[in-house]
Amino acid sequence: MNQSSTIVITALALAAASSFAPVAAQTGSTADQTKPGVQQHKVPPLNVSPVMPYQHKYVEILGSTMAYVEAGKGDPILFLHGQPTSSYLWRNIMPALEGQGRVIAPDNIGFGKSDQPDLDYTFADHYRYIEAFIERMELKNVTLVVHDWGSGLGLHYARLNSKNVKGIVTMEAIIAPLIPARSYDSMPTDIGNFFRTVRDPDNGERLLIDENYFVEGVLPGFISRPLDKAAHDVYREPFPSRKSRKQVNQWPNEMPIGKVPLATHNIVTAYNEWLTTTDTPWLFLYANPGALNTPEAADYWTARANNIETVYIGAGLHYVQEDQPYAIGRAISDWYRRLEAK
Repeated sequence: MNQSSTIVITALALAAASSFAPVAAQTGSTADQTKPGVQQHKVPPLNVSPVMPYQHKYVEILGSTMAYVEAGKGDPILFLHGQPTSSYLWRNIMPALEGQGRVIAPDNIGFGKSDQPDLDYTFADHYRYIEAFIERMELKNVTLVVHDWGSGLGLHYARLNSKNVKGIVTMEAIIAPLIPARSYDSMPTDIGNFFRTVRDPDNGERLLIDENYFVEGVLPGFISRPLDKAAHDVYREPFPSRKSRKQVNQWPNEMPIGKVPLATHNIVTAYNEWLTTTDTPWLFLYANPGALNTPEAADYWTARANNIETVYIGAGLHYVQEDQPYAIGRAISDWYRRLEAK
């Protein structure tokens, strides 16, 4: 990565984060003026373990091998990750639920330890594999725990298969009021500029494929605490070459902005509407400042959803599992305990 690219993409990450961050006077915190954006809402020291406590298992899905981890017994609690992560994202959260159900987390096709077949890696491609994984693993009465594009896949599944969904837990999800977006200009300025840049055919491929920007820049840039080197190396592992980053380049192009792509726009619009009508229990976890799901988004959905509970997990940006894993685990465990008691 050359110096000019590093400056540009670091500025994008920091600016995007700061577009959601409250100023120090509003939060009562002391901002470090030499480190804008991410540093405005500091996360106190926390021992976030980089160790994956589960051994991967493998299953053939649609002619390819998908990796997954699992533990426990009972109704399945299915953890779905997004871009550019894997089941490793959930390593410090799943143990909190082991005694309450069968916790299971796949690596999306093309990510983690799953195969990287020759696909376009559109939303539709990913969904076919997730749907087939649920069927192949015979998951019934599922509670979905979802993040980033895992939320898009999970919420689409929930809308189409509501009788098989026991409950939903979202964090930093692909939902209203931010998504779908009418245009780049309708989004917060720096977020719109971010997507405009990474979706540009020339700049996007240079950043995401040549320079592996999502793994090297966005991932650590949207975590409030320093990302442990051992953890960062795990996230890097699936993407050592240009050929292995096609799927990472595709996900930003699936974000529905100005009805492009139309297929994904229609899917996200449909499950946003479904969320206003369903009685499916929904736990909405949010951080401050957050990125996709801000405190204001929690208020937005509290006013619209029928069976929602919102829980503030603490300071964090987008990859909240690296910021507040133990708060997330406790919140889900408590909510699930009460869900089981009904």
